[in-house]
Amino acid sequence: MKVVIVDDEKHVRSAITMLAEWDKLGIQEVLQASDGEEAERLIELHQPHIVLTDMRMPRKSGAELLTWLSENKPHMKTIVISGYDDFEYVRHAIRHGGMDYILKPVKAAALNEALKKAVQCWRKEEDERIRLTQQMIGMNEMKPHYTDRLLTELLSGQSGREFLEGIQDELQFPAGLASCSVAVAAVSQLDHELFGKFKNRLQLIHFVILNICNELLRSRGIAFRQLDSRGEIVLLFWGPSEQFEALLGEIGKGILVTLQRQVHFGLALERSYPKELPRAYQEASKALWKRNALDPARIHRQHAEKMEQAGRPLRLSAYEEELRLAALSGSNDRIRAAAEHWIAEVRQLDSVSPELLLQWNQEWEWMRTQWLEDGRTTSAVDARETSADMPVCLPLDQQGMLSWATLQGELENRLADVSAPLTRMHANHTSFIESIASYLNEHYREEVSLQDVAARFYLSREYIARKFKQAYGVTILDYLSRIRIDRAKLLLHNPHLRIVQIAEMVGYPDEKYFRRVFKKIEGVSPGEYRKEHTIG
Repeated sequence: MKVVIVDDEKHVRSAITMLAEWDKLGIQEVLQASDGEEAERLIELHQPHIVLTDMRMPRKSGAELLTWLSENKPHMKTIVISGYDDFEYVRHAIRHGGMDYILKPVKAAALNEALKKAVQCWRKEEDERIRLTQQMIGMNEMKPHYTDRLLTELLSGQSGREFLEGIQDELQFPAGLASCSVAVAAVSQLDHELFGKFKNRLQLIHFVILNICNELLRSRGIAFRQLDSRGEIVLLFWGPSEQFEALLGEIGKGILVTLQRQVHFGLALERSYPKELPRAYQEASKALWKRNALDPARIHRQHAEKMEQAGRPLRLSAYEEELRLAALSGSNDRIRAAAEHWIAEVRQLDSVSPELLLQWNQEWEWMRTQWLEDGRTTSAVDARETSADMPVCLPLDQQGMLSWATLQGELENRLADVSAPLTRMHANHTSFIESIASYLNEHYREEVSLQDVAARFYLSREYIARKFKQAYGVTILDYLSRIRIDRAKLLLHNPHLRIVQIAEMVGYPDEKYFRRVFKKIEGVSPGEYRKEHTIG
């Protein structure tokens, strides 16, 4: 929740900020204004839930601000904090929706009690608004779905004469319609927090946005759900094309006021109807999904030259080995480091599109399935990400731009979720330790490191080292050294082989190092061993 504190005295604003129990009340953002005019600008920009205001201020007083709020933002909760115990002030506050009137100097108990009442009241009214909206959806459910299906068919290229005449009659399309413009918005490009607020009721979010769109389109167009897409809303506009962008701006403002979210639109202006309508829709949709989520622009058009210049996309799957080893380590630090490395790579990009974010989601799902396939194991991730009713929620913020924190946190959570089942799966397959031992016996002549073994068996170095020592009582390096020295001892019985040749044959290109390892294990040098064990 958000709060705006309005007072011309800075020390009063600071005192309120310190006295209020913001976290306990569930208030995340506190803004300040020094008078009513500044407050109006902040309120329009940030859409707070609660306003705390003084009464006497320069330029625009608290009384004037209360009047403006009651007329323009009646859902906002207001609390007056004043140094004047004046009946007219109190009466004005009550008449214009003020919930409480607190006298200065402000006491913590009175302030927090008033804030608590305001928060509870706002939440209760919000729940009621959602309930009523759901009720309206239930009453009008069938007709909108029928309309959505008809218009989705129109976008797919259905253009028979009888079909078009039916649309014109049933939906009141203008007679003789020759052209129209198309815009596309996507509910699936909204943020996690909004989905949580609506308890993942995607239909309700669609309903709210469609109501705003159609209220402002009126007789100049129609908005509907594209039923064959990933949560898209399509707007057809048959008014003058030069008016469409301004209208989309008004629609965006309406959505911002209602949902406190910025919505992005893909746009294709004035195409012939109905022939070019499917192509116009595809163009607008592509512009929306290929937009740069690092760019704050709200309206997007398809630019062919930019599409051609786009290089090879960054692949999450290219980092599969690092991510899998991090998950297998079970270490939060290793998981965080792997996620930070990925984010550092993404930050090198000039553009990150919603389409690319979707691709990374799909790559993650593929990797996770591959990792857990042998163990036939599921995790908590399944329930969250495979709902038939919900699109994949992208790591975007309230402005529809890429949220770096969400992108990193999402990857860390996914790795943490898959860590336990992946580790259990490998723990149940103890034979992999024997496979590693067999591999060392077969490849002792080659240069083999712990990292090589970890990469080959898709396990973390720490996990392999720990499990191998538990099984064999020695480290992998010591085990490999014993294999090599045992082979060398057999070869030393052949007097025709020089020691330097034997060293190379068992995996030691450096003869001096071979001699040191041999003496450490056997207690004698290779030459001494040969003298002691050579017959004749």
